[in-house]
Amino acid sequence: MNVAPFIRTRKLGKLNVETVTLAHGGGGKAMKDLIDDVFVAVFDDHALAPLEDQARFDLAELALHGDRLAFTTDSFVVDPLFFPGGNIGDLAVCGTVNDLAVGAATPLYLSCAVIIEEGTSIDLLRKVARSMAMTARAAGVAIVTGDTKVVQRGACDKLFITTTGIGVIRKGLTLGVDSARPGDVMLVNGLLGDHGAAILCARGDMALDTLIESDCACLHGLIETVLAAAPGIRFMRDATRGGLATVLNEIAEASQVAIEIDEAATPIREEVRAFCEILGLDPLYLANEGKILCVVPPDQAEAALTAMRNHPLGRDSAIIGHATDGPPGRVVMQTMFGGRRIVDMLVGEQLPRIC
Repeated sequence: MNVAPFIRTRKLGKLNVETVTLAHGGGGKAMKDLIDDVFVAVFDDHALAPLEDQARFDLAELALHGDRLAFTTDSFVVDPLFFPGGNIGDLAVCGTVNDLAVGAATPLYLSCAVIIEEGTSIDLLRKVARSMAMTARAAGVAIVTGDTKVVQRGACDKLFITTTGIGVIRKGLTLGVDSARPGDVMLVNGLLGDHGAAILCARGDMALDTLIESDCACLHGLIETVLAAAPGIRFMRDATRGGLATVLNEIAEASQVAIEIDEAATPIREEVRAFCEILGLDPLYLANEGKILCVVPPDQAEAALTAMRNHPLGRDSAIIGHATDGPPGRVVMQTMFGGRRIVDMLVGEQLPRIC
């Protein structure tokens, strides 16, 4: 895709300090040097380099990808900033790409706004920016505009990131949370709860030796593969905060169906299951950053499952349950002990600052 070219190139500023000061948010040369050296040089996109107040696109080129725009925004305040399997930069790109992709949109462009605490290491910012750039390039999206603010010590925790994404939805694809029908199949693309467990382990409060890595990943390639195999998919959502249980409840409520899932069929890493048992957590509510739930018509379920399992991000995919004509809005799990329990919407917050 082409974007409107900028008229001239300019020399990028350079930093000669080790930490961020309030001057880096003041609008002058210090701020320009920070933006140029840490972000513009790394993101390396010709739409971003002129530092206009907006990125500009050719509407005719956008229309080649589909007939509707998808637009999303998200903020990331994860603690710690770096964790096994990723960091806040990877998370910001993957989270926004996935929010576009589950609506059947092709992700194209991202913005990046950062709030930085005074005293934050420049080296830390560089690492985060490099991660964002590498993840965006691998996903085939461009970071084309952004903003930088610096706040005094204690006003934020090192670094907060807000990303906004634009994508284009292909003609003929309409997914909706209210589209599930009795008989539809619930399908996930792999092991659940890894991200939530990885963050809690990374905080070090529990002194656990088990290394659990986040599942942070951009899923639009997987989603394109599944949509090609099962074009009748009703709905998809990435199971982030609130986990699988929250997504299932949202679908059941919006579609006015009941949903039944099978605990034995629900893929959860044994380490995560044991981790949750120790801490009294329910893995169904743990956050994920590389897992989606798909609602698929029964006649396309096997095709969707096969397509998922043939993709690197879906090798552990599984059918976990189905929609029924039972009490509308109710989610029930068949337990491994032969009983049944209601799976409610998450109340409160199991783990704060998870993404």
